[in-house]
Formats: sequence, structure tokens, C-alpha cells
Amino acid sequence: MAIGDVTAVPGTDDVYYVDTGMYETEMYGSVYIIDAERPAFVDTGIGTNHEHLLDALDELDIAREDVEYLLPTHIHLDHAGGAGYLADACPNATVMTHEIGVSHLIDPEKLIAGTKAAVGDQWEFYVEPKPVPEDRIEPLTDGNEIDLGDRTLSVFHAPGHAPHQTMFLDSKDDLLFTGDAAGIYVPERGQVRQTSPPSQFDLEACLDDVRTIEEIAPERICFGHFGSCEYSEELMESYKRTLVEWVEAVRQKREELGDDDAVIEHFAEHTQMTDLWGERKASEEEKLNVRGVLGYLDWQAEQE
Repeated sequence: MAIGDVTAVPGTDDVYYVDTGMYETEMYGSVYIIDAERPAFVDTGIGTNHEHLLDALDELDIAREDVEYLLPTHIHLDHAGGAGYLADACPNATVMTHEIGVSHLIDPEKLIAGTKAAVGDQWEFYVEPKPVPEDRIEPLTDGNEIDLGDRTLSVFHAPGHAPHQTMFLDSKDDLLFTGDAAGIYVPERGQVRQTSPPSQFDLEACLDDVRTIEEIAPERICFGHFGSCEYSEELMESYKRTLVEWVEAVRQKREELGDDDAVIEHFAEHTQMTDLWGERKASEEEKLNVRGVLGYLDWQAEQE
């Protein structure tokens, strides 16, 4: 799969994954197209290279006017940054996201500032999001259902990675679109890696989200990054261990070094993802995730 490619999700004949070339890393793009009676995007990409998504519609022979829904799993800009651009191009589409995030897509000023603070030098890969018109967006809450005509998407709140995150369960193909609730899939290794960005990462809530996925036990998980894989209990058990061990590793390194900047640099220098994601992306991803855990540890200490 290469940047711009459109690939059918295995086991389906009308759900597709689009590689948007996010961060100039193949398959990092996080966008699915459901070619239902009422077509929908799940996630909208980073905004940069959103023309790949419009090209994908053309390739699938879906008229832009026929797209009914744009469904960011959460409002982090690698998932919702393209919402305003796609809303412009798909004039009949309604944007739907968790109620906590709606106001930030209408007026993204705080979202932009928060993203710049979180991603640092990676901001150069982003484009400032277009505001979503207020009359084009609707809120979602846990338990909602979205009617796509030949299937229903059931909405599950999954606030561990971010309080505005939801997952969508496809009733036709038993697919669960998890955003970042199930971590970042690494297909080359058959593993799932942690994603713990600042400033709202919550370990206990993340573990609860994975338990929700285990209760659903879908046929297949459609991850927010790097595509999909068959669901397995073993994979989810592994991810729970990964989360706990990751937070403990950062906690121990902070106790050892006593300096947060040194902790961040330590994990950036010792990343194991360079061979897959490139030195820069792998290093920046580690820094982002460490900062999220450090913030979580500070918050946890305040509760004690």
C-alpha cells in the first residue's frame, strides 16, 4: 500500500481504508470510507493531502453530493483536521462527533493552540483546519445510532485517550472503528503500541475502553492508524499490558532521572520504531507519548 491508495478492508466489499500520507509516513493515514446506501467517512485525516480522500471518492464512484456523514472518532487533528475541508467538498454531509468536541470543530482556535503545544515540530505536517459550519454539525453521545441505510453504526464513548473520543460498531460487517482507543496498530509486528498524548490521557479510562472492546468482541478492528486486523482477545490483553508497562516505565525513569526533559529525551533516543516510521517520526511520537504520561502522573498525584 502506498500513499493515496484505496484498499478494501478484508472481509468486506464496501468499506475502504485510504492512505493519506500523514506525517509523510506510509499507512499512517487514518481514514475509512463506508460505501453504504448513505456513504460516510470515519475520521477525516489531518487536513493536509485531503485531496487523496476526494480522489478516493472518485475511484469508488461515490459522488461528493452523496456523502451523508463525516464521523471523526475524536477531535485530535490527525483524525478531525480534514472535517472542514471535506464538509466544503461534500455539501450534503453532516459532521457528527462527540458532544464534548463539537464547539472545537466550529471554532478550532483552542484546538489549534493545543495541537501546536502537543506536537511541537511536527506541526509543519499539519494545515490549519477549516471551521465546520454550525448548521452542518451534530453531537453524539454514548448509545446513539447512525443510520447508513443498509447498516447502523452504534456509538460507544471511549474517553481514555481523549474525553471526546467515540468508537463506531458497523452492524453489517461487525467492524469496530476504534480511533485510538485500541492503540496504534503495527502490522509489520502484529502488535499494538501505546498512544498517550497530552493533555488528557487517562490510564484507567484507557483500560476501561479496552474492556469495552473486549465486551463487544467485533469480527475486526479498524484502527485509527495503519489499517485493520482481526479481533483477538490476546491482542487486547497484550495492549492492556502495554499500557500499564508503558506508564510504569515512564514513572520509574522519572524517579531515576528526576528531570522531565531528560525523561523525554531518554525515550526518544531509545525508540524501537525507527526502522518502521523513520527516525524523526519515531522520536517525535515517543516525546508526545511521554509528555502525556508525565501529565497523567502529575494529575494522579494531585488526586492523592
